[in-house]
Amino acid sequence: MPQATFHFPNGFLWGTATAAYQVEGNNRNNNWSAWENEAGRIKDGAKAGLACDWWGGRWKEDFDRAAEAGQNALRLSVEWSRIQPAPDRWDQDALEHYRQMVRGLVERKMTPMVTLHHFTDPLWLYERGGWEDDATPALFNAFVAKTVEALKEYVNLWVTINEPNIYTALGYVIGLFPPGNPDARTAFKVYRNLLRGHAAAYRTIHSVQPQARVGVTINRTAFVPARRWFPPDVLLTRFFNWNLNEAYSAALTSGKLAFLFRRARVPEAAGTQDFIGLNYYDRRQLIFDPGARDQLYAQQQFPRGVEISQSGEFGNTPDGMYDALKWAKRFELPIIVTENGIEDEADGLRPRYLVENIHQMWHAVNISYPIKGYFHWTLVDNFEWARGWTQRFGLWGLDVATQARLKRKSADLYAAICKENGISSEVVQRYAPEIFGKLFPG
Repeated sequence: MPQATFHFPNGFLWGTATAAYQVEGNNRNNNWSAWENEAGRIKDGAKAGLACDWWGGRWKEDFDRAAEAGQNALRLSVEWSRIQPAPDRWDQDALEHYRQMVRGLVERKMTPMVTLHHFTDPLWLYERGGWEDDATPALFNAFVAKTVEALKEYVNLWVTINEPNIYTALGYVIGLFPPGNPDARTAFKVYRNLLRGHAAAYRTIHSVQPQARVGVTINRTAFVPARRWFPPDVLLTRFFNWNLNEAYSAALTSGKLAFLFRRARVPEAAGTQDFIGLNYYDRRQLIFDPGARDQLYAQQQFPRGVEISQSGEFGNTPDGMYDALKWAKRFELPIIVTENGIEDEADGLRPRYLVENIHQMWHAVNISYPIKGYFHWTLVDNFEWARGWTQRFGLWGLDVATQARLKRKSADLYAAICKENGISSEVVQRYAPEIFGKLFPG
């Protein structure tokens, strides 16, 4: 049996990614708390409830699990509505709670990556229009200034906004996320304001903490036409790739936004990234369907032979990871894979997915792509937005009723990778033997 190890550079960040609303629990003051109380918004009528009870203190045991598993980093987000529960009020206790959390990571010798906006908006902001309101970028900037000042002792790696492309697409183009308002003109305004908000936050963070590293995360779904010979499929794919994958990042380079056939100049956004935050899950084929107006005339499917998750919503397409990294390299900045994972309650597909996607990342590192870290989605099963509790992404399972954690074999697999700082033949043989010959031929 061949023996080898695909090693990563010294100092590589290995972690898991989380989001405040999905793990904290008992958050009743933001747009998602309102949204989940509207009939039909969440699958099976589920509620976040306690989530993973991090606000109640169970972050400590989960941080211990991550540290013991060899993770040297963790990505979390802060909840704007906790820190600023009303337009004229700041909650110092909430800021101190987050200080304890990021200090807890540092004490465990883990690097915190903090996301300042991960899909949720305070209820008071939501009720006045959220990111549709041109005043919101300045309000967000004030929140960022307050938060960074409080946490700067422990954090210097910041994500301003998580997946502005998905926030806009699902809230204002498809309508699955709040406010559920599919309107192209409004979507464009929201996208522009998210750019303005990021640009202001970038400069504020650097003014408070000059040594900080600041970026955004973009969810890049690798779309390809199902029928390369059929012009509608090809044109549809170009439309999706530009508007979902390219438009925001292009504006961060040029200061010019082109989105949904509208254009605007946002010059203050140019050059406001210190790293590229890449979220990658899978690659999909697009089929033009004139009857699917609510899905922008697109049917999505996975290429033939791809292993698909239990809900059918995610696939294991590791070659798309390499293509996504190739895209990220164009910006000539350090790259951090800020999310990558698959729903898999039985934990049968996840080991292959994890190994094959990290192996593709190793290929890119091996030809000098400037990749600095990898954050698996996620540490513990959490509340998956509109899908509620039906999708289980955790290395650790969660019994929602009892809050009990259940270690999956992928937790041990990822721990072995983190501790080795690479993928060894022994680990693949133990946890994913069915793909051993693919990674270690001969």
